[in-house]
Amino acid sequence: MTATPEQQVAALQARYLPDVQAWLRDALADPAPGSAPGPAPGINHLLRYHMGWEDAGGAPTPSEGGKALRPVLCLTACELAGGDWRRALPAAAALELVHNFSLVHDDIQDGDVLRRGRETLWSVWGIPAALSGGNAMRVTADRTLAKLEGSGVGAAAVMWASAELNQRYLEMIEGQYLDMAFEQRPQVTVADYLDMIGRKTGALFESAMFLGALVANADPDQARAFGACGRRMGIAFQVRDDYLGVWGDTAETLKPLTDIQRKKKSLPLVYLLEAAADEDRAWLARAYADDEVSGPNVRRILRLLDRLDARRYVTQTAEACASEARALAEALGLGESRARSLEAIAAYCVSRDR
Repeated sequence: MTATPEQQVAALQARYLPDVQAWLRDALADPAPGSAPGPAPGINHLLRYHMGWEDAGGAPTPSEGGKALRPVLCLTACELAGGDWRRALPAAAALELVHNFSLVHDDIQDGDVLRRGRETLWSVWGIPAALSGGNAMRVTADRTLAKLEGSGVGAAAVMWASAELNQRYLEMIEGQYLDMAFEQRPQVTVADYLDMIGRKTGALFESAMFLGALVANADPDQARAFGACGRRMGIAFQVRDDYLGVWGDTAETLKPLTDIQRKKKSLPLVYLLEAAADEDRAWLARAYADDEVSGPNVRRILRLLDRLDARRYVTQTAEACASEARALAEALGLGESRARSLEAIAAYCVSRDR
């Protein structure tokens, strides 16, 4: 019986993530007494809380963590490019730290008080402390990536890796800026939106596959080819996230409000604003001008989306991006059997329920 994409991704997570978690826990551990100066007392506790490892009082908590797809992609790419995936562990851990740095700041910017079913960092300790914590997480990511050299990666490849990660998380920050700016714009085109999520989500997926391939053989041209595949996967992943943000089961997604209630200009609404009749667009502008979208207005927006068959449009957009990722994976020349893991991840990006 053929495994589903979810089962195949779960197998990759089981293979790689215990070692990634060990690197992450080491990166966010408090320094031993008498060791060289480390982070300010207490700041790593904030970060361990955000990661789901501790409660607000510092007691250990059971945590499934996030999906950690970026580390999985990094280590998969390293192995597929012919390398020992264990050498890429510093890069995989750094990617997860950068991702979580962005989540800490995104929660502040979006005013979200819950993430993964628990209070967000800023809602417990306040915005100044959370900003400091997010910044500390980003610097810890840079320090973790630098440990590639200790894994046997050459100095030139470590420099390429550092330049790549810096460029991509700058793009990620630009994408978050654009996402917030779009909330104030009356009209956002689908093309504008896809460019934004290519930065906000696609850039770090690209970096994941680039870094993994680079560690394998220090060939930047091959690494860029892997990275292009990762970027399309990231866009597909975000488009599916947009679908779940409107039509997903909140018990599965762990989001207390839909994207409509949160007034997010995700792809379903961007498509609606582009395709709706003039009178419906005028009404939408008034509905989104209120402090919050009321229940009756949410239901009317859902009816408008149904009238335009928006579910099918969003799903087809995600599937098209995943198809492009699969074509780029095939062009890598890995062979059918070796490329199956990338195909499974691409399929998972558009079929997941959370």
